[in-house]
Amino acid sequence: MKKNDIEKAYKIAKEQYAELGIDTEKAIEQLNELPLSLHCWQTDDVGGFEKPDAELAGGGLQVTGNFPGKARTIQQMRQDLDKVFSLVPGKMRLSLHAIYGEFGGKVVDRDQIETKHFQGWINWAKERGIGLDFNCTCFSHPYADDGYTLSNRNEKIRKFWVEHVKRCRKIAADMGKQLGTPAVHNIWIPDGSKDTPVDRFTLRSILKKSLDEIFEVKYPRKYLKDSVESKLFGIGSESMVVGSYDFYLSYAVKNNIMITLDNGHFHPTEQVGDKISSILLFIDEIMLHLTRGVRWDSDHVLTLNDELLLIAQEIVRSKALKRVNVGLDFFDASLNRIGAYAIGIRSAQLALLYALLEPQKLLIDYETKGKFFERLAYLELLKTKPFGVVYDYFCMASGKPAGEDYIKEIQAYEKNILLKRK
Repeated sequence: MKKNDIEKAYKIAKEQYAELGIDTEKAIEQLNELPLSLHCWQTDDVGGFEKPDAELAGGGLQVTGNFPGKARTIQQMRQDLDKVFSLVPGKMRLSLHAIYGEFGGKVVDRDQIETKHFQGWINWAKERGIGLDFNCTCFSHPYADDGYTLSNRNEKIRKFWVEHVKRCRKIAADMGKQLGTPAVHNIWIPDGSKDTPVDRFTLRSILKKSLDEIFEVKYPRKYLKDSVESKLFGIGSESMVVGSYDFYLSYAVKNNIMITLDNGHFHPTEQVGDKISSILLFIDEIMLHLTRGVRWDSDHVLTLNDELLLIAQEIVRSKALKRVNVGLDFFDASLNRIGAYAIGIRSAQLALLYALLEPQKLLIDYETKGKFFERLAYLELLKTKPFGVVYDYFCMASGKPAGEDYIKEIQAYEKNILLKRK
């Protein structure tokens, strides 16, 4: 897109929003200050680097597709991530899983990982001025084959996973300390039952015991933020998930830690956005994993749909931009993986920008006065306001490709880099 065309269109858009009392420059500034935490596992289909040519296996996860160009080394992954960063505006973070360490070709089991295995990532992030987040990896391991990790009745296996998560929290805290920005450590486990269980209480009691042991060690919040992530069901846990929403929400509220809301982890008719204003009344912060579920938790690439818009609107309307940690979580191997990132990031930012451009004061005034026709009329008018033009200007002002220009860059990267990988 031509710079002059973007500037002309933006001038008109700015005037239209000004008529509603909205300062587009302020909205852009707020969006620019809200970091998105990108999930590293989109680059390599959740394979990791524990061993050469690692492939995702079990644990309630499944990646579909075999589009060429998958990152097979950490160097390729970092190359791809740098390309992604060059395509999108705003602040970014990177979220790592524990299987993405640099193990030097040695087998390092998960109860033995240390910060040194991730020092390369810390140095890489420091060079780019970004923060890191971290996730324990309680899947794709022989000790997860029976479907139970932190809730396992086998004490040896349970202790193995407890030690793994303890070490992951230590690594995350070290990341936060070295980078000067707290790392979110997120706990998700695949534990559950394929068929209807009888004794759910014991399994959840074991999980609570494991979590209590894990959180015995306290780290300064300026280095580490703890979060727990629920799920409705998964592959192999269709009938019962031990770490349900009720379980983790209760645990988070009682212990004042964060809960991670992955909008693919709920029933398709549930509105995850509606949960935000309730939860923030009882805990300090929440973590979001934004994805797009199609009929189930299918981790499709994030798009600008009604569900995402409501999530963004509730963050902004609750004045919670600094209390909500926004991360992405999808993995689609059926299309260009760099393109998947670019679409997902832009969708998340567009939704947040749309919410930031709402005339909240006007809408709330109509609402409190019972003027519901006026409220609905303006909500509908906003759908056709040129917020996309404002985003194009944001991209241009940030030195990033605006409009459809990013597509050409990804196509060139695919031709020159991805398709040449073996």
